[in-house]
Amino acid sequence: MTEAGDIAALIRRIEILEAEAEIRRVQARYMMLCDTPCPEPGVKDDAERIDRIMELYAEDAVWEGVGEYYDGQFGRAVGHEAIRAHFNRFWGEKSDPALVLNAHYLTSEQIFVNGDEAEGLWIHMQPWLFSDGTGLLRSSRLFNAFRLEDGDWKITRTRTENVFVAPLPSAFASDYPGTSVLLNPSE
Repeated sequence: MTEAGDIAALIRRIEILEAEAEIRRVQARYMMLCDTPCPEPGVKDDAERIDRIMELYAEDAVWEGVGEYYDGQFGRAVGHEAIRAHFNRFWGEKSDPALVLNAHYLTSEQIFVNGDEAEGLWIHMQPWLFSDGTGLLRSSRLFNAFRLEDGDWKITRTRTENVFVAPLPSAFASDYPGTSVLLNPSE
């Protein structure tokens, strides 16, 4: 290979690594925005949380739950308006008992970049705790897609399939915050 070819190959490898890193950040930020309490600084309410989530999605994106369990629970939403409505149903209607703790843990990551498009696979675990002390543990597989738009990676597909849902012992978590101040420098 020529020196120019070597340099071009190195540049392409760096571009792929940078794309993977940015996609990783987009996916992790999406998950953090879905956590309860929400650790994103300055999020005043669930409407603002949803606005910030929607900033991560392409206008033509698809959000879908698939498989025998999630298909009926989540269905399929196509485009910003339908995806926003999906999140409004989740956070817009206050549940009884209220959700007081929810955290997403991502693992088994695989990201494949092909030019201005990419796909990523993850497995995630998610403990839930409700105000009445009941709790459950969810796990699902994610098969998501991304596209580079005006220099930013956007989510074009969130596709989630249930691995399992399991009840947790009553009041499994004894100590947890009512709000998150982790990323707030003034706290």
